[in-house]
Amino acid sequence: MIVGVPKEIKNNENRVALTPAGSQELTKSGHTVYVQSTAGVGSGFSDEDYQGAGAKILSTAKEVYEVAEMIMKVKEPIEPEYKLIKKDQLVFTYFHFASYEPLTKAMIETGAVCLAYETVEKDRGLPLLVPMSEVAGRMAIQEGAKYLEKPLKGRGILLGGVPGVMPAKVLVLGGGVVGTNAAKIAAGMGADVIIADVNLNRLRYLDDVMPKNVSTMASNEYVIRELVKTHDLIIGAVLIPGAKAPKLISRDMLKTMRPGTVLVDVAVDQGGCIETCKPTTHEDPTFIIDDVVHYCVANMPGAVPYTSTLALTNATLPYALKLANQGWKKACLANEDLKLGLNVIQGKVVYKAVANAFNLPYTPVEEFLK
Repeated sequence: MIVGVPKEIKNNENRVALTPAGSQELTKSGHTVYVQSTAGVGSGFSDEDYQGAGAKILSTAKEVYEVAEMIMKVKEPIEPEYKLIKKDQLVFTYFHFASYEPLTKAMIETGAVCLAYETVEKDRGLPLLVPMSEVAGRMAIQEGAKYLEKPLKGRGILLGGVPGVMPAKVLVLGGGVVGTNAAKIAAGMGADVIIADVNLNRLRYLDDVMPKNVSTMASNEYVIRELVKTHDLIIGAVLIPGAKAPKLISRDMLKTMRPGTVLVDVAVDQGGCIETCKPTTHEDPTFIIDDVVHYCVANMPGAVPYTSTLALTNATLPYALKLANQGWKKACLANEDLKLGLNVIQGKVVYKAVANAFNLPYTPVEEFLK
């Protein structure tokens, strides 16, 4: 199979979908890999590194899309890329369709086969979302701690406090991978942390493994309304696979928060779980509503591309090899986890949560896998 790796063009997106090590594995299996020139530079990989691993370098994205049967990306295609995608081409990347209708409609129009990292599901987990959730969860605290500083319009509180001064209070909404990693880092910095979740079994587990400065709370609207009044840093870390995130913090709750409170919405690329959050970029990451700082960068892991690229490709490469070796139909028939990654096929929506999000007709994926 011919595999193409274009350079990411989203604002400050420095990750790349395939490392030279991944290129070597694919070429070793008899596939041809084309990488757009400088695609890996932001993650620390030169064109020469890819050539040394058997890949061929092309100068433009247009050339990569023209020649490839499978496109591997990190972020969803953005408008200038829509027209480059061909009918029947397999596009393997993060799509987050349910949060953005124009992208969904554009991919339907291309007639491509869209296999989304974020809906590949194995053992009730999301193996291709986990590595980036780990990075984003840890980064949420790193960024939140920074924006709590007064010159950046935060409350001016040190996350871990000092002897004789209370530490900051951190509220983490959601006890999944993002929430667990956020709580771990916040606790390590000495903050007073609460994780709120609706799953009591998950809270029992977290209660067992987390350090003593992390408490757990069963989540509901009443509890959230009370907690936001007293917490300095609030992390939105809620995900429903392939669907829009539920809104847990409403506009009217902001008025009850202390001025300089910081909100970090990690779920923003799935629509966000904070009503007032709108996607921002690394260039312009925050905005303020009612004296509350909102940090809503949609591609947080893109700021630490070396770590993120390696973490992501460790997870995606085995699946990319299956797709290249067997073709998408055979690979998805043989692997239930990959089959769940199929969202749009040749103009039809085959993932129910995406169809429901925009009232689009739903076609069972089995119709394409006969």
